[in-house]
Amino acid sequence: MFHMSGISSLKTLRLSGNRLEGKLLHIQDDGRKLEQFTHLEELHLDENLLNNSVFASLNGFSNLKYLDISSNHMKGSLDMKDLDAFSSLRELNLSNNQLKDFVVHKGCCNLQNLQVLDLSWNKFQGTLPRYLDSLMSLRELDVSGNQFSGNLTPLSNLTSLRYLYLSNNHFQIPTSLAPLANLPNLEILVGDENQMVMEPSFHTSLPKFQLKFISLSNCITSQQLSFQLLSFLYYQYDLRYVDLSGNDFSGTLPTWLIENNTKLEYVVLRGNAFSGLVSLPSVTNLNAILVDISDNKLQGQISSDICSTFPHLKRLFLAKNAIEGNIPLCLSGMMDLSILDLSNNQLSGRLPEELIMTDSLFILRLSNNNLSGNVVPAILKANGVKNVYLDGNSFSGEMTNIDVSTFEFPILLMEIDLSNNKLYGKLPRWIGTLSILQTLDLSNNSFEGSIPMEFCNLNYLKFLDLSQNNLSGSIPSCFNPPHIEHVHLHGNRLNGPLPLAFYNSSSLVTLDLSGNNLSGSIPEWIGTLSSLSVLLLKANYLHGRIPVQLCKIESLSIIDLSQNMFSGPIPSCLGNLTLPTTNEKIIIRGNFGLVSEKDESTIFGLSKLGTLRNFDYPTSYMEEWIEFTTKSGFYSYGGYILKDMAGIDLSSNKLTGQIPPELGNLSEIHSLNLSHNNLIGVIPSSFSKLRQLESLDLSYNNLTGEIPNQLVELNSLEVFSVTHNNLSGSIPEPKAQFGTFDESSYEGNPFLCGPMLHKSCSKTDSPSTVSTTSNDGDEDSLLDIYVFRVSFLVSYAGIKGLRDAIAAKIEARDGFPADPNDIFLTDGAYDDAEKDGIPQYPLYSATIVLQGGTLDSRHAEAESSSTQAGHLDVALWGPDQSIPCRSCMHA
Repeated sequence: MFHMSGISSLKTLRLSGNRLEGKLLHIQDDGRKLEQFTHLEELHLDENLLNNSVFASLNGFSNLKYLDISSNHMKGSLDMKDLDAFSSLRELNLSNNQLKDFVVHKGCCNLQNLQVLDLSWNKFQGTLPRYLDSLMSLRELDVSGNQFSGNLTPLSNLTSLRYLYLSNNHFQIPTSLAPLANLPNLEILVGDENQMVMEPSFHTSLPKFQLKFISLSNCITSQQLSFQLLSFLYYQYDLRYVDLSGNDFSGTLPTWLIENNTKLEYVVLRGNAFSGLVSLPSVTNLNAILVDISDNKLQGQISSDICSTFPHLKRLFLAKNAIEGNIPLCLSGMMDLSILDLSNNQLSGRLPEELIMTDSLFILRLSNNNLSGNVVPAILKANGVKNVYLDGNSFSGEMTNIDVSTFEFPILLMEIDLSNNKLYGKLPRWIGTLSILQTLDLSNNSFEGSIPMEFCNLNYLKFLDLSQNNLSGSIPSCFNPPHIEHVHLHGNRLNGPLPLAFYNSSSLVTLDLSGNNLSGSIPEWIGTLSSLSVLLLKANYLHGRIPVQLCKIESLSIIDLSQNMFSGPIPSCLGNLTLPTTNEKIIIRGNFGLVSEKDESTIFGLSKLGTLRNFDYPTSYMEEWIEFTTKSGFYSYGGYILKDMAGIDLSSNKLTGQIPPELGNLSEIHSLNLSHNNLIGVIPSSFSKLRQLESLDLSYNNLTGEIPNQLVELNSLEVFSVTHNNLSGSIPEPKAQFGTFDESSYEGNPFLCGPMLHKSCSKTDSPSTVSTTSNDGDEDSLLDIYVFRVSFLVSYAGIKGLRDAIAAKIEARDGFPADPNDIFLTDGAYDDAEKDGIPQYPLYSATIVLQGGTLDSRHAEAESSSTQAGHLDVALWGPDQSIPCRSCMHA
């Protein structure tokens, strides 16, 4: 309840963002309840917790002209009779609620003065309500972000309508805009993300409107055909802004659209199927600010006339076409040009030095073309440009070292991308003089030598990628920029321990040192990297234990320590990691806004467009990508896919002990790889809680016991492998995701059974039926039982079959894996010749020596050249690979 006094003459009341809820008002004036606010004209109730009953609280507000109830908890049906009390209302905002439909009564809807109606971002569905055609004073209507469908006929009589927003619905918008043809005042039409449909040819009425602003991007076509451009556009002559991107329009470039509309400022036709040459309009356009015809099928060369056709152009986007030839030199003379994007074409020749010297140029993007030559002289003359993207070309040569005391370096460069070129030599020391450099990418070249100490001067550096070169030496200990976030040095020949340079780097998010020659252990100070989210140390020579300090880094979500020499147990505290999805893993880019200073409708339209979709162009084109092995493949992750990725890879090490059951608490993990280690014990049943898990690899360990059947609850699992362990019992039921796995997921486990493996799960097949506590006499008799089987295998299967049979029997007897390839066979021993009561086995000893084995002194202290037929000596290497276990089988 509000207690307010002296409010009888109040005209404007703002109660926004106060968490008001339920029935809104019992406002009192000097103790008397006010039933009417006779002078109140403007009421702001947005960003509260109000529900549909709020209208009953406002019945007395008869003179209200403006009502904003957006961003509340209104839901369900909107009863139009609740609005009858507001006969003076001119603006009504009900956006960002959960309203679904309308209840319309006969004779209701007394809103004849309503000029602005905002119903955007609710849950309305079905066709537009017919009552809208009674709102004859309506000038602006916004129904964006709902689930409306059908046609636009209910709007056909709203002759006062100027601004219409239909985006993000399921409307069927005809290419002629016939339902809107009789709206003479219509100036702004925004209908992105709807369905565009063809109309019968008899719809020939010319539109009465002259639009200034139209945006119909990404409108799904109802027919699988390539549309010609919208027919009504042929009759428009006052357009200032046109966005028809992402519609698969075909044909030649519609230069007539620019010729007919000489006041056109923004032309956005990207993401269509326009083909043919890069043609230009026949008249000069003095007003064009932005032209974007990227991502089409245009060919040919860029004419030098483009500079005179658009003399005041600020942003030019021709990327993702098949444009060839040289870059026109005249572009360097366009004094207003701030963004030039010619990437992903087939341009050739050299980079004009004059272009990169242009003072107005902020972004120059020439990525993925066929440009060549030595790019360094141009870079050193970049007096005005701030972000330079020249990656994916054929630039070559050394980045020559310059005497920093005699040369004036470009001081405005903020981002440099020269990756994927043919540059070689040592990294230039002069890069350290670029005082405000934030991003440097020199990856995938042929640089060699060490990382210069001068790189320690890059105090504003946030992103460094020197990966896939031939760099050697150690990382300079002084390299610790205070704002560094992403470091990629993988695929080089860097050596030494993990550099102390990163100690206590609170801003570091990604550290990728994979594929180098780093040695030593992971230092305990790794726990000081409080923002670290991605740690990639794959394929080095690191050893020691995995430090528990990793568990203290709450932001960690991707860990790859594979292909090293780590030993000891897996820290159980890794199960405490939450593996959060954070924006910090990716590069959040700013945007250039779209502005106009020439026309009120364009200004208004651009402002509204910014609230409907993220249309603006980025201020940076750098992206964060990492490589991670999962699902039996090597994948690159970037953007929002990287943001959501969480995985741990500890494979191909020397880890021992059991798998900690605590790893079952990693509820957000997508990939877990513990393969190729020496892990023992059982598979934790707690893994059934890993509901986001897509890939689980436990292969090539010494795991025993059964596979927990609870794993069938992992409905996201796509790849599963437990191959080459010592698992036993029935494999999980072939249901849900486990119905998609075949026998290759289980091979190398001879005691697993199930229909998929073509092996019945009877008790006699299980190793659990063989006693593991037998005495020595029992062991000998157990082996003697197989005299006939051994003789049979020797006759028909040869030595390999004999080894397999012996290995299986020893495995069943002793309860640990026996590899047939580690079994040596001889055929002689003295029954009578003993030393200290131990029978001597001369061929046994000789065979071990010849095979490079080590004799156990307890069993090989005497040699003899005699053998006795009828004996078979079996030598099986023990767990420590030096002392053989001995069994004797009478053949």
